[in-house]
Amino acid sequence: MRNAAITGWGMAVPDRVLTNADLERMVETSDEWITSRTGIKERRIVGAEDSTTSLSVTAARQALDTAGLTAEDIDLIVVATCTPDQFLVSQACLVQAELGGTAGAFDLGAACSGFVYAVAVGSPFVQPGRHDRVMVIGVDTLTRFVDYTDRSTCILFGDGAGAVVLEATDEPRGLLSTVLGADGAGYKHLYIPGWGAFVPESAELFPEYRPYLHMNGQEVFRFAVRVMGDAAVEAVEKANLTFDDVDMLIPHQANMRIIDAAARRLALPREKVWVNLDRYGNTSAASIPIALFEAAEAGKLAEGDNVVLVAFGGGLAWAAGMVRWGTAGVCHDAECRKSAAVVPESERVPAGRASDTESRTTKTLAGG
Repeated sequence: MRNAAITGWGMAVPDRVLTNADLERMVETSDEWITSRTGIKERRIVGAEDSTTSLSVTAARQALDTAGLTAEDIDLIVVATCTPDQFLVSQACLVQAELGGTAGAFDLGAACSGFVYAVAVGSPFVQPGRHDRVMVIGVDTLTRFVDYTDRSTCILFGDGAGAVVLEATDEPRGLLSTVLGADGAGYKHLYIPGWGAFVPESAELFPEYRPYLHMNGQEVFRFAVRVMGDAAVEAVEKANLTFDDVDMLIPHQANMRIIDAAARRLALPREKVWVNLDRYGNTSAASIPIALFEAAEAGKLAEGDNVVLVAFGGGLAWAAGMVRWGTAGVCHDAECRKSAAVVPESERVPAGRASDTESRTTKTLAGG
């Protein structure tokens, strides 16, 4: 059976840093108040030269480099975002225009849950053999829609992009289970008013509307604490695994108290939970792929590790997935990649690459 392994990963954030001290000079707040309630210390903010496209392309190129591929090798690009640079033209097409190639391209909208949704959508294109390689990008530039006079929202959000490459393998790698859900009636608790309200012809009809993010913080918090834990548990169970089998939890980075609640549901110690919320804030659809990139680059993800991804966001929507990390069975030789997506069984475990059992034994002996 073909699966869709994650073989490449990349991320990008703007250079501009907005700290809690900066926000103290903008609104009535304090570093202690923000940190104690959210866990955030600073966030990255787009500048004049940044865009959803520029961040996406930087992350995508890094993912291609990690995978040893070029844009021409990619069959499909799926971009999860709620802040595209253009209307009518998909963000994925804008990315493809910069990367090159002729891959199919489309967007997916599920706000902060978008990346997990996109992996769930992109993987089935690989699994039955429709495509061999899919690029999935999670990106948002929500600070363009933040009201910096509203201390309840301006402290939370940052901008960024993360990307992964999915490639075919006949080993059990990539997405093992998926949990997707939504409560559409809760949309009113987290949204940006529709752009139809802001065209000149409509301005007088919608005088109270502003193109800013609106959030009912208490309702979103209660929703998130419940669904993050429930979805993570369901993803583990659907993969026929136990909590003891989980090597890493990579949650949506929105609030430290929400992350802690999800970790408790899986009975995971803090060292098995990746957190970068303090440095980036809530980057929406980019949150999980950025965290995934950092965990991989830090050497915290080994071949065969079981990684839980879980997110919530506007919609109100939620998503979780159990991912088996690693590239076992994926074609790595350039000539092999031209002729087939799946390594022949006789060549499935390259010399020097540990099997799942060997990898786990080495990790245990090393104290990982």
